[in-house]
Amino acid sequence: MAAKKSKTSARKPASRKSAPKRRLSPAAKAAYGDIKRGVQHLEKSIGEVQKGLRKAERAIEADAKARIRALRKEGQTQLKVLQNRRKEATRLMKDLSKAAEDSWHTIQASAEQAFADARATASTVADRIRAAIQR
Repeated sequence: MAAKKSKTSARKPASRKSAPKRRLSPAAKAAYGDIKRGVQHLEKSIGEVQKGLRKAERAIEADAKARIRALRKEGQTQLKVLQNRRKEATRLMKDLSKAAEDSWHTIQASAEQAFADARATASTVADRIRAAIQR
């Protein structure tokens, strides 16, 4: 005789049955809907804040780049002024050495005045750059 196949092997595997779903009361459904809308509103607000932060970051970067360009331009201008002062001082020293018959004190006083002017200009430039950086 042929062996009989059991009915259980042909059946679908047994699945776990979950507890029967409870029906929500209308008040609970309304509260659930309110909470869901609140979460969606928070998600939208978070997105708007992130968008605003990215926009502010781009604006800050653009402003910083503009300030850097302005500081470089001002620094180059002031550097040219200092280089011109140096040239003037060098030329003055050559002229003064040619006029060797003048007293040494007059030559020294003229040179000290030229160096004092150059130092004052350099100090002013440094102060301007420090003030601009601190802004």
